[in-house]
Amino acid sequence: MLRLIHTADWQIGKPYGRVADGQKRFRLQQERLAAIGRIREAVERQQAELVLVAGDLFDSPTPAAAAVLEVLELIGAMAVPVLVIPGNHDHGAPGTLWHRDDLQRHQRQLAPNLQLLLERQPLVLEQAVVLPCPLLRNQDSSDPCQWLQGLDWSSLPAELPRIVLAHGGVHGFGGRDYDDEAQAGASNRIDLAALPPGPLDYIALGDWHNLKQVSAQAWYPGTPEPDRFDQGEDNQRGQVLLVELERGAPPAVTPLPTGRIRWHNLRVRFSGDGDLDRLARQIEALTAGRVARDLLRLEVSGSLSLAGHRRYRQLISDLEQRLLRLRLKGDCQQAPQEHELEQLTACSDNPLIARVAQQLQHDLSGQSDADGEAAARIRTALCELFQLATAA
Repeated sequence: MLRLIHTADWQIGKPYGRVADGQKRFRLQQERLAAIGRIREAVERQQAELVLVAGDLFDSPTPAAAAVLEVLELIGAMAVPVLVIPGNHDHGAPGTLWHRDDLQRHQRQLAPNLQLLLERQPLVLEQAVVLPCPLLRNQDSSDPCQWLQGLDWSSLPAELPRIVLAHGGVHGFGGRDYDDEAQAGASNRIDLAALPPGPLDYIALGDWHNLKQVSAQAWYPGTPEPDRFDQGEDNQRGQVLLVELERGAPPAVTPLPTGRIRWHNLRVRFSGDGDLDRLARQIEALTAGRVARDLLRLEVSGSLSLAGHRRYRQLISDLEQRLLRLRLKGDCQQAPQEHELEQLTACSDNPLIARVAQQLQHDLSGQSDADGEAAARIRTALCELFQLATAA
């Protein structure tokens, strides 16, 4: 029985360009490095004999030298062989990282257990036969696993498990990331149906960022650290796979959690101020009081009172400081309540505020389209006026 860890898509050096705050971008980048340490812990805890990285170890084919050194040090701390193939982000074309003299020099010193597989030919180990299918270009119209169709299987040791290590999309899987690749002639497509099922025991895939079982033998592990908001149902990210293999037997696959940063989606339609309280409770339940460890995509619609909208704006401001990123979609309108309008128009302490509020109320009542831009501007003005009046 061979026990191995299957992982992929570390994408070290990912820029997180949509996160405006530089310190928060750095936090996200560091967490991807920290995930390698958690993979090492999983290796030790599960007594795994081998680690397979199915492409995209780096986010770029030319990562910064400092990032390369950090990764090599972390991989070198694993007491087992770590086998890596290039993916589409860190492809193996000439001139890329994998051909640099400094990588080879530092690898020998820091990570002698790292084995880079740039050749499409069998690698016979003590524990298994690995059949690497590296991407040698960013986009390749040919199937990276095509070479296996002409392989002389009788030349391989009969008693060892046989593992395909590949990176790319697969035919028949309609994940959202592959919408563009569903077209004829798409790049880096793997035809699993063309692989002989008998001689193979496990197909370790990379490229899809969620956990996905494609067939009895073929799995995507997803990213060890989540890197995007949910894309619909069946999102399971932030793990590696423990794979137990025997020659000729179905693989036993167990996801092991490794992610730490959490990405959330919420949608709310405000029909009253009570909905704002419920939203605040939902967010608190999701983030559990954490600071700088969560990202939230929040889609809003509907309206709140002037007082409720002021609280809403404060909530949004607090979230922008507390979260690593708040992605806000939609708009929360302001719907002045009768008592709020009365408070403004009858403001005896400030006759100017009262006169302006009366005029704005008159203008709002004259709008034929309550949801139009003009009406929205008037409600915004009333909200500002309400804040001014209540602050005074």
